[in-house]
Amino acid sequence: MNTAILNQSIQEFITQNSGVPITKLALQKNPFPEIDWIVILNQIEAKSKAKDKLPTWFETANIIYPTKISVEQTSSEKTAAYKASLISGESLIDLTGGFGVDDYYFSKKFKSVAHCEINEELSAIVKHNFEQLGVKNCTFYAGDSTSVLNHSDQKWDWIYIDPSRRNDSKGKVFMLKDCLPNVPDLLDFYFEKTDSVLIKTAPLLDLSAGLSELQFVKNIHIIALENEVKELLFEIHNRYAGEITIKTANILKDKIETFEFILGNETVIPSYNLPQKYIYESNSAIMKSGGFDEVSSIFKIAKLHKHSHLYTSEALIDFPGRRFEIEKVIPYSKNDMKTELVNQQANITTRNFPDTVENIRKKWKIKNGGNLYCFFTTDKNDNKIVLICRKIT
Repeated sequence: MNTAILNQSIQEFITQNSGVPITKLALQKNPFPEIDWIVILNQIEAKSKAKDKLPTWFETANIIYPTKISVEQTSSEKTAAYKASLISGESLIDLTGGFGVDDYYFSKKFKSVAHCEINEELSAIVKHNFEQLGVKNCTFYAGDSTSVLNHSDQKWDWIYIDPSRRNDSKGKVFMLKDCLPNVPDLLDFYFEKTDSVLIKTAPLLDLSAGLSELQFVKNIHIIALENEVKELLFEIHNRYAGEITIKTANILKDKIETFEFILGNETVIPSYNLPQKYIYESNSAIMKSGGFDEVSSIFKIAKLHKHSHLYTSEALIDFPGRRFEIEKVIPYSKNDMKTELVNQQANITTRNFPDTVENIRKKWKIKNGGNLYCFFTTDKNDNKIVLICRKIT
């Protein structure tokens, strides 16, 4: 860890130039020849990345940043805060500590937190930063987390793991066994040290693939930020054998949209109908969950088609996703398209439809944008239709 970067003049320079393009700064002469110019530029670039994602770090003095990739790969503060709200207890050990954003928020919920990080320099950086952030209940271990656990007699309330994909697994189907640490192989060992494990995975992981590799899963959390799925969390309790609950959250600026259901509940029966007055599109966390029939059943709204994943109702309801008022429903035919949409401006979405948005725009000369929203989809009678709508804010 290069502590020379903490020189007050250098820190002021980093803050003043946050947000300035690195390509522009790189052409300047280094005003601090005692420090490698690349090191300073890396601090500026990483701090710039942190402004919106990690505002607490950005606004705190004397923070040292690792590579910009570490900042890009870390949890955002919003997802970390939500994650910390899901669990609690006396003690937690994070086996893959990274830049420590998750542990900062876990430290607000647990009496003690242990941060394990195999990269010694990154471990030292996080320890320094936590001192600046006023975190006093976190212990730091630089080294392999399996070795740390092996040399500890402590029983933890929770183990938290964010496994990273091995470099040689690129292009392959993403499985947990392809990651470090290999959680499926180590799970029995972990249960010697705890009864509760929380595993964070990338949104790329297929839920059924995760379940095929893991035992004792109680809850799966799907976390989206501004309608983009960021994290999957598998919550595992030793010897748990009950129902698995899927819990989704879409974190927005002014609220959190939540939805949950029991996985594989055979009593769920969706309803179907032709388009009524309003149309609904689930948020991305629900789309990832696969709970399409559950949406229909729980909200008492009809699906347009088994595979369309759009819903309709006569009366407007609160809904975890986008809502639209239908102005017109037209068949997908040459004459109707010419009359209604050729040379128009509209936002286009396809759901269970044979053509792509790009091809539809090109074929019918529809410009992007505007206040009109068009869903190209299939109704319950297998007819190809277009819903012409206005968005409800």
